[in-house]
Amino acid sequence: MSTHRTYVSPPCLAAEMDPAYSDPNADAPKDVARWRRDTRGQLRTARDTLRVAERDTISHALQTHLRTLLTQRFGSVRGRIISFYWPIKAEPDLRPLMAALHEEGAVIALPLVEQKAAPLVFRHWTPQTRMQRGDWNIPVPPPEADRLTPAITLAPLVGWDDDGYRLGYGGGYFDRTLAAVSPRPFTIGIGYQAARLTTIHPQPHDIPLDLILTEAGIATERTAPQ
Repeated sequence: MSTHRTYVSPPCLAAEMDPAYSDPNADAPKDVARWRRDTRGQLRTARDTLRVAERDTISHALQTHLRTLLTQRFGSVRGRIISFYWPIKAEPDLRPLMAALHEEGAVIALPLVEQKAAPLVFRHWTPQTRMQRGDWNIPVPPPEADRLTPAITLAPLVGWDDDGYRLGYGGGYFDRTLAAVSPRPFTIGIGYQAARLTTIHPQPHDIPLDLILTEAGIATERTAPQ
């Protein structure tokens, strides 16, 4: 786990604004759900206020760290199926690296919702893919694109904690997917350093990621058996 902390933007101050930010009065599911909703809103507001130049700097740093990580952990990307994501809602933009790895022989997939409350589906993407609008109006590959099972999956984060748990948008799709896909891919959370939380108050359905990467580098990594 990296101990070096570098901030392009100020760390999130939500903990100071809300005393219950990292410690709900009760751990009942309804209380955790309410806390997550409020925390999600605070974190999204914080990243929405970043200037374009700040987001670009963070995205560039993340791409550099991710390329180094992939090389050190997996060697050549040629032939490896890697699932990226299409950025929305001020998420870090990794599309330049996605295109570069495609040129180097990686097989790129993108996740999409094809059925509500079901696991995500991963379909093949290339720079020539004619995208269409999917859930939340996100560009996705068309139904005729090959369905793939990624070996490495990137997951955008709204928030994260040191135990590798991810705070997402609340739909549960990523956890549902990790519970269903076999073999399970190596999962890398992609997010802002400022979105670090003391805990997300994990519930039984929450599945920790293998590693979380921010603009500061590797923020946390799980070493315990999955």
